[in-house]
Amino acid sequence: MTTGREAFLQRVREAVAAGNRAGASPEIPSRGSLGYQGAGPDPVARFLQELGVAGGRGQTVPDRVAAAAKVVELVRAANARKVLLGVGRFLDSLSLEEPLRALGVEVTRVDRLAPDTCRDPLFAADVGISEPDYLIAETGSLAVTARRDEPRSLSLLPPIHIAVAERSHLLPDLFDLFAAYEASPPANGAAARELPSCLALVTGPSKTGDIELRLVTGVHGPGELHVVLMTS
Repeated sequence: MTTGREAFLQRVREAVAAGNRAGASPEIPSRGSLGYQGAGPDPVARFLQELGVAGGRGQTVPDRVAAAAKVVELVRAANARKVLLGVGRFLDSLSLEEPLRALGVEVTRVDRLAPDTCRDPLFAADVGISEPDYLIAETGSLAVTARRDEPRSLSLLPPIHIAVAERSHLLPDLFDLFAAYEASPPANGAAARELPSCLALVTGPSKTGDIELRLVTGVHGPGELHVVLMTS
């Protein structure tokens, strides 16, 4: 018993001496290309394919005018009355507020919501429109982070989520995501920063198979996910 205890304590001492303590982490050996899948010769086509397999709906558009028109078309088709509008370099450039209000839609920008009054608009919205940080072609996923000016509720609470992005948002593989965060600010124009407290990978609409192993869509989040991708 004494020998086992001393051996254990010795291993602890050696680990501490090597820097393996709270707040410190050893260098991770390079994994090379292990596990890397990539997106093939056409990342846009791969993203749209994987998004469709996951139950999402992707649309490519040639320019900003067409992107804005497609978003307005989707909101009109949904008969939406209340829309939450996010922020982002590309999303802001589409100037969606005026054409959406022309439809008779109530538009609320999430960066203008006050903490003490934001609950009702967030829960009442029919559609949430956001700009993801990145798109991942390998899995058809959106990388969405919570920020001070854009809560994660924007892409989680409304029954319909419309994400707008351009070609620069697209990454070939999931392994490219964290390298992209470390190398430069996200493609949506958010300031350079360390990884956020909440990073969500959204792959298609919300789904669950918890009840009798039957797949049900839209239980824990949006039942519809649309991605409008400008390819030029």
